[in-house]
Amino acid sequence: MNDMRLTEKVVTETAKITARGVQVHYGTNHALKDVDVDILDKTVTAFIGPSGCGKSTFLRCLNRMNDTVASARVTGRIEMDGQDIYDPRVDPVQLRAKVGMVFQKPNPFPKSIYDNVAYGPKIHGLARGKAELDEIVETSLKKAALWNEVKDRLAAPGTGLSGGQQQRLCIARAVATSPEVLLMDEPCSALDPIATAQVEELIDELRAQFSVVIVTHSMQQAARVSQRTAFFHLGHLVEYGETGHIFTNPTDPRTEAYITGRIG
Repeated sequence: MNDMRLTEKVVTETAKITARGVQVHYGTNHALKDVDVDILDKTVTAFIGPSGCGKSTFLRCLNRMNDTVASARVTGRIEMDGQDIYDPRVDPVQLRAKVGMVFQKPNPFPKSIYDNVAYGPKIHGLARGKAELDEIVETSLKKAALWNEVKDRLAAPGTGLSGGQQQRLCIARAVATSPEVLLMDEPCSALDPIATAQVEELIDELRAQFSVVIVTHSMQQAARVSQRTAFFHLGHLVEYGETGHIFTNPTDPRTEAYITGRIG
């Protein structure tokens, strides 16, 4: 009977990204060891663990950002909707339009607020004219909960916004290409508590449309924003499951030791 219930649960939860046997080497450094995980659609998945444990390395595998590091070698298999993203026929630039990324520090382009958001849709040919581009910019800024704050100064430089606004501008920029997955590498670590709360609220809203994966050094943040949590330690994915379960009843002693502050 238990087996039946388990099967039913697996069928109802759709995996957006499937990773099997993923290893990452940076030169002689074996940074990630044999990672298997299914990342669900329309879900926030948090990666937690001590610094240097492999969580950001794995995040960067999901949109092939490690391709930009000369010494990096990625093996194993990562599929998105059943397609191998490391297949030689996959264009990494097109992949990154589908898998958006928001970094630790807000990094708006030295352009206007409008041009920051319009840049991606322009280079990917997603708008057939100014009116369509205007619409994409407005929709993206609304999704990033920034439209009402900037709609009267779209020509002003993005770098003139506050830190929290800049990070929401970067989120608007990431969603402007209509991605299916949104990766966030410690998106709140440079922000004050009020801006952090705004971005966390935004993450919760975004999961209605995207599969969101967030790397965070804050266990409280992971507990607040995610439905699934993966705990990394020394390059291994130690434990992965429903967030409430990971935080209240972890199965691996290393997870418990990290959550209770004994390792980290």
